[in-house]
Amino acid sequence: MRILALVGSPRKGSNTDTLVEETLKGSKVGGHKYEKIYLYEYEISPCIDCRKCKKGDCVCVISDGMQEIYPKMDRADLLIFGTPNYWYGPTAKMKLLIDRMRPYVANEKLKGKKAVVITPAAEGPSACGALIEMFHMSFDYLKIEFRGKILAEAYERGEIKDDHAVLKNAYDLGTSF
Repeated sequence: MRILALVGSPRKGSNTDTLVEETLKGSKVGGHKYEKIYLYEYEISPCIDCRKCKKGDCVCVISDGMQEIYPKMDRADLLIFGTPNYWYGPTAKMKLLIDRMRPYVANEKLKGKKAVVITPAAEGPSACGALIEMFHMSFDYLKIEFRGKILAEAYERGEIKDDHAVLKNAYDLGTSF
């Protein structure tokens, strides 16, 4: 299986990045291949609702970093969406990516793929309901199978490294792929 991890944290080595990395380590047990990308390294413009993605080849015509990300998503069998919880939703960069997934509604290139969500939140898992619901509804709309989530309580840089239970949960999620 090919896995694409989309890290929507503005910091490398963040709590989000650590949980994603632990999940990817677990996926190695099954011999899966993966790529991890940091969304903050890409220029991602907002969707302008031009609706050109609904016609012809059903692709987005905006020329930016998404043109590098789309083929990676197309090749993946499983997508990992890793984002800290900002105001009960994903980071702005992750939301830009989600908005720009609109071509997949028409071209259905993500249909049948699998996805997981990894989210640390300062207030813990109970604060992640709206974020998880947004992802769940988006996956349903795109015909992506929601395969699980890792929700954790973490705010300070690196504090997730002390939560051995959630790190094990992330690793175990990776082994389940």
